[in-house]
Amino acid sequence: MHHTVHLAASQVIRACEGDVWRELLLPPPNDEVLPGVAWGAFDALLTPAFWASQAWLHAPTGRFARYRLGATLRHEVAACLLGGYGISAELGLAAFGRLREAGLLDGTPAALDVERVLEIPMAVGGRSVRYRFPRQKAEYLAEALARLDQVVSLNARGRELRDALATLRGIGLKTASWVTRNWCDADDVAILDVHVCRACESAGVFAPGSRPYRAYLSMENRFLRFAQAINVRASVLDNLIWQTMRRIPPAFLRSEAECA
Repeated sequence: MHHTVHLAASQVIRACEGDVWRELLLPPPNDEVLPGVAWGAFDALLTPAFWASQAWLHAPTGRFARYRLGATLRHEVAACLLGGYGISAELGLAAFGRLREAGLLDGTPAALDVERVLEIPMAVGGRSVRYRFPRQKAEYLAEALARLDQVVSLNARGRELRDALATLRGIGLKTASWVTRNWCDADDVAILDVHVCRACESAGVFAPGSRPYRAYLSMENRFLRFAQAINVRASVLDNLIWQTMRRIPPAFLRSEAECA
């Protein structure tokens, strides 16, 4: 439970956990969190104050601070490479699980062997679903697993790891950042997928029409500044936004923007 008390126009969020009360003080809604970006009200959907309060409310559970999908870096690369644009998280994880069970992720599998496994329909949400782009993803995955040890140094972390992974064919900055965040618990990269970009546009952090493929690094730096400004770890904020936004229909976001 939470409610707000107005003290000198500041926002006070309180949460009760058992017999213990916690309290978070946020600036007034009209104060700027970044130049030209207002905090907004914490109980207004998708404002900077909303994200700050949501991260704070869930912090004791650690719900948004758990990321890893694989037991090894090779597995993490595979899990993230199999997901991404046009592939739901559930389908990507199903494909990852199937390849792992087939023993194709620990060595250097042939692309054809990976493709054959990916071509078999998978059970997702009670339905039989075909994996998209099986040949292309099989080629990328086979090449990535074959070259991983050559391009990634043993102690690489954060942006160093991300930049190394991004040299692999089929792995762009977003996927490389996803692997890095998951594997290293890294806070110096951001996974700028469609959900994060929509949320940041709604909050005023990104300009309308911003596209990562045009300016990934500058948008990433903007996101990292935003996370620091609201006192939330970038890795946690990224995950919080992703898990929240994927449950909000795009049509609802459009209607909200039209009413603003």
